[in-house]
Amino acid sequence: MTPSMPSPEATGDRPLRADARRNRERILAAAEAVFAEKGATASTDEVAARAGVAIGTVFKHFPTKQALLQAIMKGLLARLTRELEALAADGAPAEGLFAFIARMVEQAAQKRTVVGLLAEAGVGLQLGDSVQMLREGIGNLLLRAQDAGVVREDVRLDEVVALLVGVCQGALHAGWDPDLQRRTLAIVFDGLRTSEARASATGC
Repeated sequence: MTPSMPSPEATGDRPLRADARRNRERILAAAEAVFAEKGATASTDEVAARAGVAIGTVFKHFPTKQALLQAIMKGLLARLTRELEALAADGAPAEGLFAFIARMVEQAAQKRTVVGLLAEAGVGLQLGDSVQMLREGIGNLLLRAQDAGVVREDVRLDEVVALLVGVCQGALHAGWDPDLQRRTLAIVFDGLRTSEARASATGC
């Protein structure tokens, strides 16, 4: 079952009006971009300017910077959950698991400033926790890949999660460029594949 999270479209128990929801979405997108570009020195005024809203509108939705950062993390988790669901439903079990792992590593490398800010702000949910919350969806992709004969039958979910946390932490802290991501994941994926899948991947 996908972990339940507070809806990004509601405050408390009351749904947001359409205009308020659009403002919230603009603020979150702007905040993610501003923090990624400028780091901890970025201000909520800069977020408001990027979103095209008044600073009072930002504070109405997010009274503190920590509340804004928490909302960013929830948004990242929601997007990853949707990606998991899409990969599980797209009828391509052979590469779904690898595609998701690659996407997670890419996100970790790109979002390192934002995730670092989350840690500085004392937001409890960190990268390893995020992967654990997605555990069931990752497990579904693993089973589909094994049923398709792509991933070895002896590979267990906890091993995949451990590998994913490890490579994401590496990409997060070192800011891996796309070439390093590709080369590192090629080694990881080669270790997960069946001998037949490895032969097919190398054209042998």
